[in-house]
Amino acid sequence: MTQKLRLGGMALANGVLVHGPTAWAVAIRNEHGEIEVASRRKRLLASKVKNPLLRGPARLLEALALLPQVKRALPAAKLPMQNGRTVGAMAGATLAVKGVRESDRLRPAAQELLSGLLSFAPAILALRGGELAHYHGAEHIAIGRYEHGEGATKEHERCGGHLIGPMLVTTSLGNALAGLAPQRVRNPVRAVAQVGALAASTELFGWMTRHPENVVAQALSKPGHELQHRLSTAEPTEAQLEVAEAALAACLALEHGDDQG
Repeated sequence: MTQKLRLGGMALANGVLVHGPTAWAVAIRNEHGEIEVASRRKRLLASKVKNPLLRGPARLLEALALLPQVKRALPAAKLPMQNGRTVGAMAGATLAVKGVRESDRLRPAAQELLSGLLSFAPAILALRGGELAHYHGAEHIAIGRYEHGEGATKEHERCGGHLIGPMLVTTSLGNALAGLAPQRVRNPVRAVAQVGALAASTELFGWMTRHPENVVAQALSKPGHELQHRLSTAEPTEAQLEVAEAALAACLALEHGDDQG
């Protein structure tokens, strides 16, 4: 039996991106109702990074590096952050976080927790409206069917939304500790804390997926489960599932050596 590849994905406003260990593929439904597909080899392979402190940042860089490749290969693909409302929300969240951290009314722990929650607001807003949440559900179902067979749902145990719990914990802790540093070096220390929080939360997320029955893992997964269930995913149509399946098939073809994608 062929071993299943570990796949990830991203919902687009008009399609789905699926990526594996060495390749990625994107499929969209264009304005004429036709499916367009593009696939390529990855240029940056986070799987080669073995250092626990660097694995998390490397995975993030790998994911970010795919986005310009997707736009070059398939210009009609609509990335979530292309939405003007999302860009405005990112700017607003940045100002809100700055205001929270400068507030004299909140204790440091409350400042960091509220700042962490505000930082997720743009991503949540991006999923509200349009077809993005539906394509997010289609992405999960397509990958779930590949991994587990029929019966897969719009919610997936490895969704990036499950990083919310670990990120809130590690970011709050890291920034609280950075706040104890002398004022002159506080910003650089906070930047280091952010990288450390990303590394720690990614490793923690991996542990959570390997130990889903653990009470701590379940508690950390709860915010992500609620986000998927209530906000970030919606039941896709058959047409949207067809797009997700096309992206999945193209990615697997390239992973298995078919260079025609």
